[in-house]
Amino acid sequence: MLTMTENASTIVKTLVDQNLSTEDAGLRFSQEGVDSGGLTVTTAEQALPGDAVVEQDGAKVYLDETAAVALGDQVLDAAVDETGGVQFSLLPSSPAV
Repeated sequence: MLTMTENASTIVKTLVDQNLSTEDAGLRFSQEGVDSGGLTVTTAEQALPGDAVVEQDGAKVYLDETAAVALGDQVLDAAVDETGGVQFSLLPSSPAV
């Protein structure tokens, strides 16, 4: 299952807090409306039926079925660029030790 870096969980919480005020709010990764096969990231007030829920350090991420398969055992990272835009990236998960 997808995990988040500390940076990603902080940025997810900040984005959600700036846009929504419900307790169950989070970011939702889905393939809705994307023709290129990529994923769309939106704020969501809650998970939709069938969504996988990833919660880490108070940050909530909802993954539709396609996103859950595509992101599998990866690690979500995030950073803010010099213009204030958020850049998400995926890293391979570390093998279990």
